[in-house]
Amino acid sequence: MSETKNWLYWFRHSSPYINAHRGRTVVINLSGEALAHENLENTIHDMALLASLGVRLVVAFGARPQIGQRLKEAGVDSSYHRGLRVTPEQHLPLVLEAVGRLRATLESQLSMGLINSPMHGARIQVASGNWVTARPIGIIDGIDFAHTGQVRRIEAETIEAMLAQGQVVLLPPLGYSATGDAFNLSHEEVASQAAAALHAEKLILFTARNGLLTADGVPVRELTINQARELLAAGQLAEDDQAALKAAADACVAGVRRAHIISYRSDGALLEELFTRDGLGTLVSDDDYEHIRSARAEDVSGIQELIQPLEAGGILVSRPRDLLETEIDRFIVDERDGSIVGCAALYPYPDSGMMELACFAVADAYRGSGRGDRLLAVAERRARGEGLAELFVLTTRTGHWFLERGFEAAQPEKLPSAKRSDYDRHRNSRVYVKTL
Repeated sequence: MSETKNWLYWFRHSSPYINAHRGRTVVINLSGEALAHENLENTIHDMALLASLGVRLVVAFGARPQIGQRLKEAGVDSSYHRGLRVTPEQHLPLVLEAVGRLRATLESQLSMGLINSPMHGARIQVASGNWVTARPIGIIDGIDFAHTGQVRRIEAETIEAMLAQGQVVLLPPLGYSATGDAFNLSHEEVASQAAAALHAEKLILFTARNGLLTADGVPVRELTINQARELLAAGQLAEDDQAALKAAADACVAGVRRAHIISYRSDGALLEELFTRDGLGTLVSDDDYEHIRSARAEDVSGIQELIQPLEAGGILVSRPRDLLETEIDRFIVDERDGSIVGCAALYPYPDSGMMELACFAVADAYRGSGRGDRLLAVAERRARGEGLAELFVLTTRTGHWFLERGFEAAQPEKLPSAKRSDYDRHRNSRVYVKTL
């Protein structure tokens, strides 16, 4: 494929992601190391592109190396305990100075609009304020953390108002209390708490690597919350990876659907993670990451694209588009990044205490990954929720799969009378029934 055609291909195939992210809130976490890296300019350009595409951006940033440098310049020793900087009162002005400089730098770079730059015409408005309420950490292991604090509350309503006006919101690693005190905060915690409070679609955390690595150096592409907790408990990650993974897991526990860990060194990492199906970093999500849900009218084309090859091979009964449109409320779908990768139709027969599982399909690329089991589990829950005692399926090819999951072979006479009258003797489908 030529370079031009390759560009056209990726641009066209990014449209589902553009539509999926438009109007959604994304929280981006930039560490102090990311802000000092030469790739920051490209990252800023990519954030401007996201804003121009209608993504509501919140940028939480850190300042650890910058604070350390400012304290060193002042001839002041800085100490850490349990991975957090201890901030005595006499250090606080220097911390505020370092953070203030970074905020001004970010505001100026987001305001760039040179005619020969990717920011030309962006006209990004930036907002920041005292929107993080904090409290002191206190004394741990006999160490007084003084002005090092923890997030107490995120002023979500105020931030939402800024986002509604099209502004990019900056959240520095600072928090304030009702007593007028300022506190030095973990930027990862600020990002995680903000993502949760704002019900963000995604949390993006930048570290030195494109995601996490196993002990053998193999990239970790996806983690559930439980897997993330196990990895954290093992204590084998680098310090920045440990902090990023904890923030990601905490956000997902609090309701953020997905958190991504990517590299601030990689040009285009932000765009590749958001606008391609598999991205390049580590994804942390709740255990139902692929989001099985009730189908909607706009899913008809995706369902049709998924089942047509199976219909052509005689595995599924043919369903024309008008029938799908009529029966769309019977379907559940497994969605990944705007694409339908699994589906099933549910037809209850209350008089017989049974429910039919029909049009059961999973995309080729995702078979063997547990998606069929998740679809089946949702179908079983829905059947039980309607007070039905049995689930049945008609199939010509995949009987063994259902047998392995607790179904038993049955005769067509076992079917509800209304279904029995429609049974196609020529197709000769086998009947399998599962007691719920």
